Amino acid sequence: MLPGQDLAALLMGLKKAGSKAKAPAALARWLPQRLAAALAAQKASERPMAEWADKDIQVLAQRAQNMQLYPTGTEGFAKAEVTRGGVDTRALSSRTMQVEAVPGLFMVGEAVDVTGWLGGYNFHWAWASGHAAGEAAAQFRAV
Repeated sequence: MLPGQDLAALLMGLKKAGSKAKAPAALARWLPQRLAAALAAQKASERPMAEWADKDIQVLAQRAQNMQLYPTGTEGFAKAEVTRGGVDTRALSSRTMQVEAVPGLFMVGEAVDVTGWLGGYNFHWAWASGHAAGEAAAQFRAV
């Protein structure tokens, strides 16, 4: 969890600032609330962060940052947000979205094997690739 960040240093900063936040609320600044609550419950401390021993902060941070999660199932295809597949990006011009082997054929959006995170990334990809292909198709036709 939190690659590239030093959670222990972040939590120590709260301690040094005299934070009255308890572990679940402190962790929820950087982790999903339910995950933060589960991690904090393992430590079972109701003390504010300002009262935590440095070693306890290190242990909590290490537990959070080294945690491994394993999927146990899915909600099924009906609830799936994204499926993989489509035209291999290596077959396309990244500038025009034109299929390299078939001049005049452009592929965009979900027809291309590109997957984004939740939060509008797939919409953005669809619009951006569509715009690039549209501009290129207009130029292609004009030639």
